[in-house]
Amino acid sequence: MTHPLAGQFSAEDSARLVRHYRYAAERLMRVLGGWIALTPELSAKLLLGRHVWDNAQHCDAFGKRLPELRAPAQVSEPPNAAFVAFMDALETPERPEQTVERITGVYRVLKPHLLAAYQAHLDTANPVYEPPTRRILGRCIEDERRHIAAGEVVLRHLLTTPVLEQRAAAWQRALEDLLAAADGVTGQGLPPAAAIDPGAVAPALSDDAREFVQLEQSGRGWAVPEDLAAALGCFGDALVAADAPAVRRWLLPDATWNAEIDARLKSVAPRSHTLVAFAKIGHQRAVKLRLDGAQGAVTLTARWVPGEGGWRAAAVDLASAELARPA
Repeated sequence: MTHPLAGQFSAEDSARLVRHYRYAAERLMRVLGGWIALTPELSAKLLLGRHVWDNAQHCDAFGKRLPELRAPAQVSEPPNAAFVAFMDALETPERPEQTVERITGVYRVLKPHLLAAYQAHLDTANPVYEPPTRRILGRCIEDERRHIAAGEVVLRHLLTTPVLEQRAAAWQRALEDLLAAADGVTGQGLPPAAAIDPGAVAPALSDDAREFVQLEQSGRGWAVPEDLAAALGCFGDALVAADAPAVRRWLLPDATWNAEIDARLKSVAPRSHTLVAFAKIGHQRAVKLRLDGAQGAVTLTARWVPGEGGWRAAAVDLASAELARPA
C-alpha cells in the first residue's frame, strides 16, 4: 500500500515542471498580445485579447510558486531546444490573412496539450503536501477548457471554405509533429489527450465567443434593456446631485471605484448626464456615461451586471475629464 505522504514529485522535480509550464505560458502570453494588432477579424481579435490576461495570470501563479519549491521566483525554462522550435513555429503566422493558422495553432494544438499536461500532473500530485501546486493546476485546467471551447467557436466561424479547412488541418499536423518531437511541454512525452466537451463548458461572462462572433457578424448596436436604462438614469441623476448614498445604492458591495472620480465630478459641477456608448459582453453591459457641467465634462466607464435586485455597477472608472477653458 502506498504511504499517503509518498509523492511522485520531489520539490526539485516540481520546480522544474513549473518552470517549463511558465515558459509555455509566458511565450503564449507574448504571442497572443503580438497577434492582436495583426488580426483583422473582430471575433478572433477579441478572443486573443481576452485570453492574454488569463495567460498572464497563469505565468504569474507559476512564478510565485517557485520560491515555495526552494527555487528562484518568476523563472521560465523550456524543457529542450525542440520545444523552443515548436513555440517559434507556432508564432510564425503573422500575415493578416493567416488568422486561421493562428487560432488553429493555439486552440487545437498548444492549449489542448497544456490541458493534458496539467491534468496528468494534477492526477499524480500528492494531495497532502502539494495543495498549492494542485490549486494552480486546477485553475489552469478550468481556464484551458474554457479557452479551447471558445477558440473552437471562433475557428468554426472562420473556416468558411474547404481551402481554409485544409490549411487549418495541415498547420495542425505540422505543429503536432514538432510538439511530439519535443516530447511536449515537460520534455517527458505527450500525455493522453484530455476529453473536451465544448458544450459542457459554460463561458465566463466576459469570455463568450458566441458574442464575439455575433458582434462581428451584426455590425449593429445592442439595445439598452428598459430596466438598465432606468437604472442608468437614476445613477446619473445621483451623480449630478452629488448624492453619495444614492450613488452607492447602484453599486455592488464589492464594486471597484476609481478614487479620482469624486474630485473630477466636483471640479466640473455636472448639470446633466448622457449615455454615449453601450456594449454587451456576455451577460454584462459596458456603458460610457458623460456628465456635463458649467466647468467642463467628465466621462465614466462602468460595467453593469444583472442580479436579483436588478442591475448594479460592478466597476466604475474614469475615462476622461475636460475642464472648460476660461473665457
